[in-house]
Amino acid sequence: MNVEQLVRETLQEEAAASGTARGDLADRVLTARRRRNRRGAAGAVAVAAALVAAAVTVPELGDDAEAASPASESITGDVVAHPDQSPPRDMVAAGGTAVSGYFTSRTVKQPGGDELFTRHYTVLDQKAGRYKALDTKWAWVDVAPGMRTAAVLEGELPARRIGMLDLITGKVERWIPVERPVAGVEWSPDGKRLVATAYSKNPDRLIDRSGDHPANGAQPHGSRTGFYLVDAGSGEVGPFRKLRQPPPSTEWSGYDGNPREDVDWSHDGTKLYVEQLKPSNGKSDSRAWYTTSGAKTTAPAGERFGGWSRAGLSPDGKLVASDGDSGGSRLVDPRTGKKVGLVPGMQPLAWADNKRLITIGCDPKKCSGKNEFRNQLLLVTVGSKKAVPLSGFRKASSDYLGRWVPLTAAR
Repeated sequence: MNVEQLVRETLQEEAAASGTARGDLADRVLTARRRRNRRGAAGAVAVAAALVAAAVTVPELGDDAEAASPASESITGDVVAHPDQSPPRDMVAAGGTAVSGYFTSRTVKQPGGDELFTRHYTVLDQKAGRYKALDTKWAWVDVAPGMRTAAVLEGELPARRIGMLDLITGKVERWIPVERPVAGVEWSPDGKRLVATAYSKNPDRLIDRSGDHPANGAQPHGSRTGFYLVDAGSGEVGPFRKLRQPPPSTEWSGYDGNPREDVDWSHDGTKLYVEQLKPSNGKSDSRAWYTTSGAKTTAPAGERFGGWSRAGLSPDGKLVASDGDSGGSRLVDPRTGKKVGLVPGMQPLAWADNKRLITIGCDPKKCSGKNEFRNQLLLVTVGSKKAVPLSGFRKASSDYLGRWVPLTAAR
């Protein structure tokens, strides 16, 4: 079987199975491929794999949108950096990972004594290849692998429907209703599913409890009720799985956990976890693990030692990027948890490939721990102390209102 036949049959089989891709998708891909003169079996198989994923996660588009080419396809450099931009205005990427967007946040006082934590999202506009601010009505945004689609929730949270926002057209192409309101959604690593966390109240709202005790004021609360798994291709919502937060420790002291405890995916998408506060004895995992049916389970073998690091396990499964500080981030053996290396950066965000990490950190040559909040996006390499700046510096204040928090996704 030749390469073009392999690509054509792979895509046609996927289209038949999912019902989301047009039947002539393979022919259009191969025609475009011949125009670009891309040769080699490995390249064709990679094109097939990428488009299979796209056929699952991207909503049906109109004729104009269908003809549009995502900007991220033309921005192909291995390292795309803008060290003079903070926050970045143009696409930032390294290896197989890009900055899909960022958000800024602030706490707004509400009538009656409550306080509302709000996020304002900016994401990659696939038409322009630049970051574009979204409408402030979106209280939660998560960008899918491939950066063609974002799952969005309207505020005030929790919301009773999930929007599929097309990042080429800028329009919501489909709404997925849920019976119980949700306040967080996260894409699976393969971009085929979403996990949506349900809450009875807005986890981002601090509730005024000054009537309970004079020292209380606006306090967090635990209102998570469970989660749904959603098939991104069909929009089918799975059964509701109960997963409640623990009650307050005393009658008047309020909730002593995290108000937002969203459900997220393991590295391979086979298990789910929730971030949890580490007990003072330090013996507990920083994540509570569950099966996709909501039953308690153990951490995957390669993810027991990642701490709160977003990067976690490397693509080849040989290293875990763990929590860091101004002195750098530890690299540990996923089998034993033993430290095997150290790279610059305080917050490992994502692996660019098996040997490089995108992280937040200060300049290794100037990082003394005294100015840790004046940091930037860096690309660091295993076995090296060198750090390549990807963005400009964020201001040196942890509560600066314009301080941007980067989001990443597979290219």
